Amino acid sequence: MAGILLAGCQGALDEIFPKAERPIPPRLLQKMKKLGMKPSSPILMRIYKTENKLEVWKQRNTGRFALLESYEICKWSGKLGPKFKEGDRQAPEGFYKVAVHQLNPKSDYHLSFNLGYPNTFDRAHGRTGSHLMVHGACSSAGCYSMNDEQVEEIYSLAREALKGGQKYFQVQAFPFRMTAKNLAKQVTSEHFEFWKSLKEGSDHFEITNHPPKVDVCEKRYLFNRETADDAEFSARGECPPVTMPARLIEAYKEKLAEEQAAFAKALRRHQLLRGSKNPELAALDPDQVSIVAAGSEVLPPPTPVPVPEQPPKPEPAPDATVESAPAIASADPAVPGVEAGQNAAGSQNAAAVPQSSPRQTVAAISAAPVQESSAVEAVAGADPSVQPDLSQLPAVPVPSPAAR
Repeated sequence: MAGILLAGCQGALDEIFPKAERPIPPRLLQKMKKLGMKPSSPILMRIYKTENKLEVWKQRNTGRFALLESYEICKWSGKLGPKFKEGDRQAPEGFYKVAVHQLNPKSDYHLSFNLGYPNTFDRAHGRTGSHLMVHGACSSAGCYSMNDEQVEEIYSLAREALKGGQKYFQVQAFPFRMTAKNLAKQVTSEHFEFWKSLKEGSDHFEITNHPPKVDVCEKRYLFNRETADDAEFSARGECPPVTMPARLIEAYKEKLAEEQAAFAKALRRHQLLRGSKNPELAALDPDQVSIVAAGSEVLPPPTPVPVPEQPPKPEPAPDATVESAPAIASADPAVPGVEAGQNAAGSQNAAAVPQSSPRQTVAAISAAPVQESSAVEAVAGADPSVQPDLSQLPAVPVPSPAAR
């Protein structure tokens, strides 16, 4: 009898609020209010395989994103590393976009949304696969699976953000939290170079608390780069000349130096613990292993600040008598840029970059010219689905690390 009553209550609930239309739970609404968020504010999701976590971040009224809720992943299949081909049962890793058409309210796995695999990066590498989801039912064959209650909450947050005007939300899928210590433990992995590129994107988010602008060229990820003259990125083609906001360059250089030092320290400790059983690990010189992703060895020049045009001064009337005034020396304000002949990082082919030690690499990055400008530059925007003009946004403090 109790089972019949429970089934009847559930049936009534489904009639009032079908599972795909159930509202955001009151506890999350209260949490949003305390954090200065709206139910319709944009979201971002971060997934960590090793930690079995799916995080939902949401935009605050400051424009920055903050962690709203963390969910335990019920199941994910495969092992650490990206998905390569249809049927390998690997859960994807990388940067993905989810728009409203990718939500599936009639999923066989309670509720789901498609991650958008393969993305531009995956296709450039010839990777295949389809129907890679975040879904309920706690069963995975290449997907990230939650229990039904969790996926209902996650689905409601995604639905309201997309309904509120967000064109798509970003999903960042990582093998583990992208710390220097965790990366040091994977230094001999075949995926080490790929994971370094994911760490760069993760670091950009940690610096800005805003979804990074993601592009692909030369079959590699680029983050928060802008091209000159509206040039387009080609996933397999040569990267065009690119720039970055000066304040972001400064913040990234500082974080990178700290992360490189932490990585070398963690690698030495890892060698002491595991080196006796791993000759390849024992042979590494921690000072010669860089965590800088290939192609990003030299940071691009800062974004030039356009000089406003001055309206021409009116000529005096022909019959007017104007007393000559002493000339005032003036000069146009300097425009941040680079010396003639310097190439942007994005225009260099990774294979053409000369070999150098990590210390030299970090030194090269630290030496990248960053000129101060009177124009305010920032990296946070109001709508992550519409990439902002990074050089024209209001200034905000740069937190380190991201607020959790």
